[in-house]
Amino acid sequence: MKHNPGFLRLVDAARARVKECTVAQAKIRLDHGEVVHFLDVREDHEFAKEHAKGAQHLGKGIIERDIETRIPNKEEAILLYCGGGYRSVLAADALQQMGYTNVVSMDGGIKGWQDAGYPIER
Repeated sequence: MKHNPGFLRLVDAARARVKECTVAQAKIRLDHGEVVHFLDVREDHEFAKEHAKGAQHLGKGIIERDIETRIPNKEEAILLYCGGGYRSVLAADALQQMGYTNVVSMDGGIKGWQDAGYPIER
């Protein structure tokens, strides 16, 4: 997908402020139990079609509104992903601004997860 320049500038600015990991690093963290919350921030229909095994859904459009109810402990480890790693960077940036201290965005998103052959749920 070709992204618009303004969107890419916004993502690049957020990327400078957030932690990212590769898909392989994310899988290792999940396998070792280092992640408390594995969140898919894509749209509802994207999550319903397929998502990484074990992921919970909290779409980017509502994450800021609902995160404190869903995850009141702002120190718990949160791993976010989206389609390719752009929206999850923006969501991670927003959560950090809200006081969440252990948020990581998975670069490569669900596409990278699938390419690596990691488990998917439908």
